[in-house]
Amino acid sequence: MKQRLNTPLNDAFNACKPILGSVVIFSFFINMLMFVGPMYMLQIYDRVLSSRSEYTLLMLSLVVLLLFMIYGILEAVRSRILVRTGVKFNNVLAPPLLDTVFKQAVKVSGGAQGQALRDMDTVREVLSGSGILAFCDAPWVPIFLAGCFLIHPWLGFLALGGAILIFLLALANELLTGKKLREGGAQSIRATAYATSSLKNAEVAQSMGMTSALKERWTNRHGEMLLSQSIASSRAGSVLATSKFIRVTVQSAVLGLGAYLALQQEITPGAMIAASIIMGRALAPVEMAVGNWKAYSSARSAAQRLQMLFKSVPLDKERMALPDPEGQISAEGIIAAPPGTQLAILKGITFSLDAGETLAIIGPSAAGKSTLARVLVGVWPVAQGAVRLDGSELKHWDSEQLGKHVGYLPQDVELFAGSIAENISRFSEPDDEAVIRAANLAGVHEMVQRMPNGYETEIGEGGQALSGGQRQRIALARALYNEPCLIVLDEPNASLDKAGEEALADALRALKKLKKTVIVISHKPSLLSLVDKILVMNQGTIQSFGARDDVLKQLASGKAA
Repeated sequence: MKQRLNTPLNDAFNACKPILGSVVIFSFFINMLMFVGPMYMLQIYDRVLSSRSEYTLLMLSLVVLLLFMIYGILEAVRSRILVRTGVKFNNVLAPPLLDTVFKQAVKVSGGAQGQALRDMDTVREVLSGSGILAFCDAPWVPIFLAGCFLIHPWLGFLALGGAILIFLLALANELLTGKKLREGGAQSIRATAYATSSLKNAEVAQSMGMTSALKERWTNRHGEMLLSQSIASSRAGSVLATSKFIRVTVQSAVLGLGAYLALQQEITPGAMIAASIIMGRALAPVEMAVGNWKAYSSARSAAQRLQMLFKSVPLDKERMALPDPEGQISAEGIIAAPPGTQLAILKGITFSLDAGETLAIIGPSAAGKSTLARVLVGVWPVAQGAVRLDGSELKHWDSEQLGKHVGYLPQDVELFAGSIAENISRFSEPDDEAVIRAANLAGVHEMVQRMPNGYETEIGEGGQALSGGQRQRIALARALYNEPCLIVLDEPNASLDKAGEEALADALRALKKLKKTVIVISHKPSLLSLVDKILVMNQGTIQSFGARDDVLKQLASGKAA
């Protein structure tokens, strides 16, 4: 594993560069056409009114109409290109970002992983929105200023002074608001994460009268965010108001100075009007940048968070496909801790199972049984030692290939929004026969048939339309889909009634006949008669491991060690 140097975010930016390059080219012609209005005004005042030629007015108006039509077409095309920029950015970044978010969610359970997706949208919106046009138009500001200088140097210096003042205001905006915006963004993320985690336990909060206390804590955190953002917005508003004041003042000053120069017969009245329009166009991109500064700052912070996320998650190497495993699994001196912590839960776990053997892992609470289950299926990494499937370490397998040969039923069952068939098939290309076979193996086929729409029944977010027992049985069918060679079941009978436990026992017998390697964690002795071996754990270590009858005798005599 190695850190990502060229991150997917950089790849997305690089993919958008050619498209943004075309936006810059279109911006050049659009800005050149912005001279049409001032030149038209100049010709009206200096030629048409003095010559009183209706033909000249007509011809000028037709030419200007044609140029404005071209201007409108170029603007429309530029807008469509910006839309394509957003789509391209999303298409390049979204797949690796989702992959990284899933991996980060495993490392940091309960983290604000959804923030990364919002950060992607924040950057995309700025990259493909009107705010980016301020940067595309900014290079042409000197050209407009040069136009003012050509009309008269005094007008040019006045316009240049206005542009410099507004630019300085943009820098002041960053100094005054940048820190507060970053603080507000971080506080918003923490407040949202707290609210999300609290809502996951809404039933407990409601039933035990905790709602007010939780609401108060969220309100305090949210209030800190509002205070930071209010200060930043207030400062930004003041800067924007000052910027607008300077623009209208300078634009009026150009008219006043132009009138004076016209009275001195140094410029014509048409040049006075043209200079005012050109100066307004010169200041527009700078003022637009000031107005969009909050969005720019948010996008910059979002991009920094995305870069940190990509660099914090190791880059998966491409791995060659290994032969389909038969199910022989071994643990060799495993030391493991929850991701992000240093406190080892598993301490030197060593055992092995031949393909087709069934193992029960038992022990008191907090013995490390669920941690071992997560390590055996590759969800959590090992700090030392190795888990091998058919002789190959789990980290040597491609995760997608490995997942097809592993069935896992976690202690906390999670289903996904979709149909029962989609959940059982792991949202892969549907195979009706395999779905029904897994359902029959898990003993849920008849239960599904009694539902309103059978296998097409939508179960809602987290399987909320199902009872706890139904969720566990559907999750068992998902674990057995396509009959994987290794099946790890963590407390599979925790929410089952008598009928569910009988179905589970039948499933274990069927898996034994199919020569599947099964590891089941359970506190209930009813399943022990169905296994070949028993592993007894206590405080992260193995107290006893061996054939079922031998271990049971040791437990009965109190000699397990």
